[in-house]
Amino acid sequence: MWNSSEIAALLGATHKTAQRYLDILSGAFMLRVLPPWSENIGKRLHKAPKTHFRDSGLFYSLRGIRSLAELHAHPKLGASWEGFAVEQVLRALGAAPSEVYHWGTHAGAELDLLRVRGGQRWGFEVKYADAPRTTKSMRSAMESLRLERLFVIYPGALEYELDERISVLALADARRLAGRMKPDS
Repeated sequence: MWNSSEIAALLGATHKTAQRYLDILSGAFMLRVLPPWSENIGKRLHKAPKTHFRDSGLFYSLRGIRSLAELHAHPKLGASWEGFAVEQVLRALGAAPSEVYHWGTHAGAELDLLRVRGGQRWGFEVKYADAPRTTKSMRSAMESLRLERLFVIYPGALEYELDERISVLALADARRLAGRMKPDS
């Protein structure tokens, strides 16, 4: 989550300067900025944008990660995987920036990516895990956002169903997402 005040303090700059840096990094396609989805659903929602490095290699370089072993030991592995996976999903979908959001509640439920198009809502949760399972957060997103379907994107090779409307999909198969985004799929 982007916190301009926190970034400003780290840089010894003002809140407005940190916000300008975000605009510059986003405009240079270095960061992906996902605005928060908000509607009155009776829950306190996160209002800050969520940012991802669009180039995970750049992220690794800035963090000084030089090998796969270092990456697997790094505490930001999940976050970097999420940024990489979100970029791949958005490319596969051909999603416009005005169609994509993140969603989160102050109670802890969240959804990494929400696509709203043609009156339909599709959710994407990114997990760096061998065998993702349904979570309370996923169920909350399904119910609160009235999702058509939720896809759990992971680095594995198998595709399987967790629920009637929750599917696990290998990131390598993300290119097939556009064809699967039908209400009855």
